[in-house]
Amino acid sequence: MEFTVGTLLTKWSVYTPDKTAVIFDDKEISYKELNENVNRTANYLVAKGIQKGDRVSEILQNCPELLYLYFAAAKIGAVFCPINIRLTAEEIQYQLNDSGSRFLLFDESLAEKVEAVRSNACIEKEGYCCADGNVPEWATDYKSELRKCSTDEPQLSQPVDWEDIQIIMYTSGTTGNPKGAMLSHRKTFFNTLNAFFYHELRVEDIVLSPYPLFHSAGLLIYGTPALSRGATILLRKTYTPEQMLKDIETYKVTTFGAVTTVLKRIMDSGLIDNYDLSSVRIFGGGGEKTPVDLIERLASKGLKLQQRMGQTETSTICSLPLRDALRKKGSIGLPVIYADVRIVDESGKEVPPGEKGEIVVKGPTLMSGYWNKPEETAKTIRDGILHTGDLAYRDEEGYFYIVDRIKDMYRSGGENVYPAEVEKLLLANPKISQVAIIGVPDPKWTEVGKAFVVTKEGESITKAEVLEFLEGKVAKFKMPAYVQLIDSLPATAAGKVRKIELKGKFGNPSD
Repeated sequence: MEFTVGTLLTKWSVYTPDKTAVIFDDKEISYKELNENVNRTANYLVAKGIQKGDRVSEILQNCPELLYLYFAAAKIGAVFCPINIRLTAEEIQYQLNDSGSRFLLFDESLAEKVEAVRSNACIEKEGYCCADGNVPEWATDYKSELRKCSTDEPQLSQPVDWEDIQIIMYTSGTTGNPKGAMLSHRKTFFNTLNAFFYHELRVEDIVLSPYPLFHSAGLLIYGTPALSRGATILLRKTYTPEQMLKDIETYKVTTFGAVTTVLKRIMDSGLIDNYDLSSVRIFGGGGEKTPVDLIERLASKGLKLQQRMGQTETSTICSLPLRDALRKKGSIGLPVIYADVRIVDESGKEVPPGEKGEIVVKGPTLMSGYWNKPEETAKTIRDGILHTGDLAYRDEEGYFYIVDRIKDMYRSGGENVYPAEVEKLLLANPKISQVAIIGVPDPKWTEVGKAFVVTKEGESITKAEVLEFLEGKVAKFKMPAYVQLIDSLPATAAGKVRKIELKGKFGNPSD
């Protein structure tokens, strides 16, 4: 048997078969049960003709069925393609067709979106499978089919190698179209080893993270490492601050991680003093800029926040050790063990402490490239070194601090938003001549979009009409919160919009 991510689950099902692997909405699933359902799913896919290298997609809320498909794909060498449930039907269709997926697992709550893309998506007629609830007549009943399948380990016609692509995870691109980052079994394995260290994972740990499993953080930073360590993960379809606090107390959660937006909601709920959180040993955060005052508010409640930073293309890059959570507050920490992380100038030379430069990464945690986008891959990975586009500096002790993003991306509520994607859509409006979108501060979402719109000569458009034009075309988190009509956009001599000038002049929402 070749080593794959699925192999890890098989081994824990033998080593600790009765131990709880997943607690989903208060129902416990043992490692033996988890592996059996993964095998049933794998054998079902094989029976449907899914082979090594074929892409299988899912659009699900957090649930065990997502994990079944994820590990099943890993075992048979299929490529797992998670889809963000917040995307529009048009965006879902793009990812299905771009990946060339043959199979889609969805839940009832998302059936309407799936039905909207059926006529234009590449999924085979028998490839739509409903995981729960009332199954549409055009879909297969996943649970019914699973009961017919064997729990034996799947028999493979082709061996799976750890350099094979395990996941295609889409991340919005600066060119206007989402890019599928190809993540190998090797990458997931070394990322998991890194997580063992920065989470200080133990077999007895109970891990709670409100990140959705279709996100890199939920699936690869918390979910996969916990199950690869033989620990227990706590899942719910949806989370509220009160439910998270209650779960920490009830299940004696030891490891917790969330984006800044969620941490703010927990603190602002005023409920934190009502629950016993003393079981929490590791309290992780990241994904967006975390205000120092929030770190201090959490510390006042006995929760030392460990900042982290990473990308889908690299997984975690830096993590702040627990011992330094307060001493180095505001830092994203030290480079992970299984990656070479440096800060370099434009020539690629490493800069000294205190000097700003771009974070670059080399090593086994890098993606294999972007799916069907060799030119984009070549721009990002040069001579085996991945350029993150993040501007940072390190102090004399080697701790990293993020300064800004070289690229235009901003993060809203933990979601990556690339303005080029939305700008491209707005430019299709016959009344709009130019458009530029920047991220501006927001007390609830950390950052939101602000669109600057120039109309064509003789045309006029209202702010409401700009937003109405985007309705149904992009997910709500990508919609600009503010629209400013402007006579012209500042530009370089070559005609490139100077977004830094827009930020300096109009960077506050009220401007």
